[in-house]
Amino acid sequence: MMRAFELDELKQVLGAHLQGENRTVARVVTDSRQLQSGDLFVALKGPNFDGHDFVGAAELKGAEAVVVSQLMNTTLPQLVVTDTLKALGQLGGYNRSLFRAPVFAVTGSGGKTTVKEMLARLLATSGKVLATRGNLNNEIGAPLTLLELSPEHEAAVIELGASAQGEIARTTAMTRPDVAILNNAMGAHLEGFGGLEGVVRAKGEIFEGLPEGGVGVVNLDSPHASAWIERLQRLKRRMISFGVENGAADVSASKLEMNADGSWRFVLDDGTEQLPVSLKLLGRHNVANATAAAAAWVAAGRPLSKIAGVLDQCRSVAGRLSPHRLDSGALVIDDSYNANADAVKAAIDLLAQLPGHRVLVLGDMAELGEQSKQLHAEVGRYAAERDIDQLLVTGPAMRAAANAYAAIRQGAEHFATQTQLITHIQALPQEQLTLLVKGSRSAAMDRVVAALLKGDN
Repeated sequence: MMRAFELDELKQVLGAHLQGENRTVARVVTDSRQLQSGDLFVALKGPNFDGHDFVGAAELKGAEAVVVSQLMNTTLPQLVVTDTLKALGQLGGYNRSLFRAPVFAVTGSGGKTTVKEMLARLLATSGKVLATRGNLNNEIGAPLTLLELSPEHEAAVIELGASAQGEIARTTAMTRPDVAILNNAMGAHLEGFGGLEGVVRAKGEIFEGLPEGGVGVVNLDSPHASAWIERLQRLKRRMISFGVENGAADVSASKLEMNADGSWRFVLDDGTEQLPVSLKLLGRHNVANATAAAAAWVAAGRPLSKIAGVLDQCRSVAGRLSPHRLDSGALVIDDSYNANADAVKAAIDLLAQLPGHRVLVLGDMAELGEQSKQLHAEVGRYAAERDIDQLLVTGPAMRAAANAYAAIRQGAEHFATQTQLITHIQALPQEQLTLLVKGSRSAAMDRVVAALLKGDN
């Protein structure tokens, strides 16, 4: 629950013109469907909508006032600004400036939501934590999350994502994190960045928001670590590094052992203390995610011993390597939330280490630009090289993956529709089947998982 604000106060924050009387608002909302009595409605403009068209609906729903970029025909008080999206960011940044407890920000091409959830769990051992809900990590979601900060929170974890250069620079400026975690940079959403180098630069923008005394947390295993370390040095900000089986890192995971079910045992080491961890999450990359969360904890000046057993309690986020054992005996691993080439390879590495008849089910990877065909072929080739028993794919771009796999070994099939794919999977011998499903959000591979789980009922 955010603090209540008077419009006169917000007028000063926004440099706005206030048309109408001063009132007190209890909450900021950008979706008129979620409006409640007493809310401040911010009329955002998008490519397919204009919030100004819903000012009338906001009034009917009991809104207390509106933020608009032009005077509207309404009896509600209006804060008139040049840019309502910028105003939303200013509101979030203002509420953040009133918050005294530590704020953590996390970004990366992969794993940022998992790191956010892990870190929030660690911080919850000391009090109430505000964490980004779902993946509300863009220029709308980040300020809305910051507006939820209140005196009852002992810490906050804000996830920052981007689809283009400059977006993280803007959201980190309003977030002003005390600790900023850069998990990795991979070939995700390449279209908006002009290639991987653009992704590396854009992710590094998170450190620009660090105040004096702030700490940047860097993945020392990343091939791009040196660029981020140089950026922190230029900004004169402190750095803590993390890595897996990397003795040069400030916080490292060592003595890794994978269990038969794909979960992991390892030891965290910050140079002062060692902490055994039994992580229930699948995939070696989740060891790295856990190490990132622990490094952020250490960066805030907290001892590892205080989080003994906490990482052991972490469970997978829906659609991110979530295992489901069917009555038929088949193991379905749902990794359908999103995909890029590096994340698919990490999933293949996990599948390759599991027992049974291993089947990889893939939908298209989106936003890869001119490299799309090459990267799809790359994951198909990698699946064959890792001895995945079958590759079943759908989507036009995934045909390149099937062809690359088929050039090395048998077992690749491309399906024109998800329905055909699902029917084929359900006809496979189930008892020894180990199936991993992955694809970009636009591929909607969660529907395949849902159909398989429903068919098990």
